[in-house]
Amino acid sequence: MTVVLKLGGSVITDKDTPETVDWSVLDAVCSTIAAYDTDIVIVHGGGSFGHHHAAAHGVSQTTGTRDDTAVRDVHRAMKRLNTAVVDALSAAGVPAIPVHPLSIAHRSAEGELRLPTEQVRTLLADGFVPVLHGDVIAHEETGATVLSGDELVCALAEALSADRVGLCSAVPGVLDGEHVIPEIDDFEDVAHALGGSDATDVTGGMAGKVRALLALETSAFVFDQNGLEPFLGGGQPGTRIG
Repeated sequence: MTVVLKLGGSVITDKDTPETVDWSVLDAVCSTIAAYDTDIVIVHGGGSFGHHHAAAHGVSQTTGTRDDTAVRDVHRAMKRLNTAVVDALSAAGVPAIPVHPLSIAHRSAEGELRLPTEQVRTLLADGFVPVLHGDVIAHEETGATVLSGDELVCALAEALSADRVGLCSAVPGVLDGEHVIPEIDDFEDVAHALGGSDATDVTGGMAGKVRALLALETSAFVFDQNGLEPFLGGGQPGTRIG
């Protein structure tokens, strides 16, 4: 069984303090992951690392930059966070290997993501746990734009024909007010809770997550840290999407 798991940046970092890892949460999450023997690809978000620098330079998924300093600042911040995640996983006994999207992915002029995944397949087949992250990537005719962790999750899930897809977030699922929506099969059914049917969020907000995950062939689950162990154990915590 192949699992694609995203660790939200808001879960493993303190988003209010630039470049600050929440070590107690990260270590707990890594220990949970280490307890399960499965083929798993991990993606993590930017949290207080990448988002801070991307905002400072005005670069997003749709607004590009040709400023080499901006690209280096965002990428280096994400590499620092990735190193922290990989090291924490390794300390917990997980054979984690970093995979940096800037070096392998790009967008076409029309914005279509091109993400080779053979190296991820090969690492999985040889018993490693690839760890990817949100990043900046080359974008034809635009310079460089942000690649979100959510985009990576969807691209990897499709390319690897993942059996399970999970997004560990700061909330216990997709919320309608204070209540977790148990399942979503159609965006229009939850549009009222996510800002309406025309809601968009280029930074990877919940509306964008739901739209992208509904397009997957397999169901995805959105849950918080408490839902991670049930998810890895085959359960259905939080909100099932699709």
